[in-house]
Amino acid sequence: MFVDIAPDESHADSPKAPAPASKWQGRLTRAALPVLSLIVFFIVWQIAAASGVWNQTFVPYPSTVWHAFIDVSTTHDGVRGYAGYLLWEHLYMTLRRVLAGVVIGVVLGVLLGLVMGSVSWVRSVLEPWLTFLRALPPLAYFFLLVIWLGIDEAPKITLLALAALPPAAVATTAAVVAAPVGLQEAARALGASRSEVIRDVVVPSALPETFTGIRLAVGMAYSSVVAAELFNGIPGIGGLVKDASNYNNTPVVLVGIFAIGISGLVIDGLLRAVERRAVPWRGKI
Repeated sequence: MFVDIAPDESHADSPKAPAPASKWQGRLTRAALPVLSLIVFFIVWQIAAASGVWNQTFVPYPSTVWHAFIDVSTTHDGVRGYAGYLLWEHLYMTLRRVLAGVVIGVVLGVLLGLVMGSVSWVRSVLEPWLTFLRALPPLAYFFLLVIWLGIDEAPKITLLALAALPPAAVATTAAVVAAPVGLQEAARALGASRSEVIRDVVVPSALPETFTGIRLAVGMAYSSVVAAELFNGIPGIGGLVKDASNYNNTPVVLVGIFAIGISGLVIDGLLRAVERRAVPWRGKI
């Protein structure tokens, strides 16, 4: 008796794993696209500056901004950086203020979000106040902070903390409220207490959204840093930008803007890396 063994068509039609070459090609493409966009940006900038449509005060050449970067970063003709501080010293002071404000705002925001997400009446009381604070531009209350706290570091850090708190609180609240009810009920059925349910079920499921809130909080703090350094902001990138704008020193203003933006990209990348390690289950529950 002979058995006709047909080829297994199910395996023939199954999707094949991507070849290593195509995988590397995809990675190179993803890496090349940002570089290409950067090259296009500088080409358009150079053309706009060379067109003569705008005065050099408004649109300086990229080379002019590069020379301003060198001047701010080094000591030239007896002048040390800008206002007596090098660029890295300005950036260090700004990052120190942002770090202090973000840590305070994020810690308070996450704790507040956990409480608001777990207790409905607390959420009903505090949610309008968070919305009110989130809608306020930083300059709307910074002058009030200066009146209350003076012009030293306290109003700057307080402003950055107030800017970082609402995104962290709102994201954490939404994540806690959206925690899987089935998993919570299963944990209770197995004898878990309320605190154990929050610790072992609610917090892990809320972490991905909480990390998104933390990234938004850092962005809000960064967008408020120039306002935070309006008074007594030197050394500091915000103080540098404000002082240079008073003298229409556009190249130095652009150097400060690039310093804030690039350091923000680096910090966001670090937060993404921490998130990937701390929340490997993202999208799996």
